[in-house]
Amino acid sequence: MTLSTDVLKLLRLDPSDDRQHLVIRSAGGGGKAAEYSFGIEEEYFLADRRSLEVAIQTPDELFESASWSTGGQAMREMLQSQLEVATNVHVDVNDAREELRFLRREVANVAAQYGFVIMACGTHPTAVWRLSQPSPKPRYEEMIEDLRSIGYRNMMCGMHVHVQLPDPEKRMAVMRAMLPHLPLFVALSASSPFWNSHKTGLKGYRLAAYSELPRTGLPELFETRQDYDDYVGALQRSGVLPDESHIWWAMRPSMRLPTLELRAPDTCTFVDDAVAIASLYRCLTRHLYLRPHLSKLVTAVERAVAVENKWRAQRYGTDCIFASKDGPVTISELLSRVLDDIAEDTDALNCAAEVTHCRTIVERGSSAEFQLRAYRENGDDIAAVSRWIATSTLSGTSAPVGRSAQAPS
Repeated sequence: MTLSTDVLKLLRLDPSDDRQHLVIRSAGGGGKAAEYSFGIEEEYFLADRRSLEVAIQTPDELFESASWSTGGQAMREMLQSQLEVATNVHVDVNDAREELRFLRREVANVAAQYGFVIMACGTHPTAVWRLSQPSPKPRYEEMIEDLRSIGYRNMMCGMHVHVQLPDPEKRMAVMRAMLPHLPLFVALSASSPFWNSHKTGLKGYRLAAYSELPRTGLPELFETRQDYDDYVGALQRSGVLPDESHIWWAMRPSMRLPTLELRAPDTCTFVDDAVAIASLYRCLTRHLYLRPHLSKLVTAVERAVAVENKWRAQRYGTDCIFASKDGPVTISELLSRVLDDIAEDTDALNCAAEVTHCRTIVERGSSAEFQLRAYRENGDDIAAVSRWIATSTLSGTSAPVGRSAQAPS
């Protein structure tokens, strides 16, 4: 059989689950769905395989092996305790799910060879940030030099979702229209209720600590690309930052890719939760892109309310009651409204089941609820929380939270 060059460009090869043969999956596609292609990035903690205490120093060989094993899709993050993976570009949500599972398995297998496990969560339950060490890369060393203690405190892991728009120049308007929805993604993904071995009282503490960094939080009310470029240019000419990759808002236009990047979520412990949240963002992006007038409705008041709701999402997670001009709105009510609005988009992008899974997250709670339950049911033993995270990161489903729960060996 002979394949044309055009066809070959749309294919990529992956190992099968048993690694005995190759699987061909579509990396491209046609039609309207291809206009909203997406990718997912996840950050994980590396922890000692036996104690589950977060790693302080990690060898370059681990990351070289992980990069080779995943085809260059695993890499260091800012601190040595962190590892990041990035999927390919996808138009099929099932491909994205399978690749994310593949990436978790691959980096976990490599980490095990060096005595580590991976943990998918926003904050490590017992990590001591004062012991953290920057990764040996010039970019991160320069960032630590600039940020000082705040950089060392960046012992947090998030999930980023990239969605490509038909016209990348319209990303600013979509970003403005998306602002009121950002707290919903924070609540659904909350997986950081512990910090430095203490129960914080927040379901999503990660963004509270992350807000210490400059250029974080919700984006400004820019609508045109020129406004954004003027802002970045002012900071660059003033020597504040070398490029726009140092803008770390909860959502931003990517510097390298023609995408709008969601950065607000914690890393999800369950793969299905990650895929559901990514799909919700993708469908909502399409919905807002096709209705450009909605960006005009987001005023300074709407942004201020969103800032308040971001805090409420961090505090209460899936138990959140949001503020609105018309009064309080439960997370279930808000999610139902959004799902009704984007029904056409979920059908167009063929991910209705994944988006509906967000209802499941609300009903049974995000990772934060499971972590707190593990803590309570084990006599306030925080080690049980780490065991639950390490096991559930790879199992893909909720591991038992009782004393019998074991970390991966």
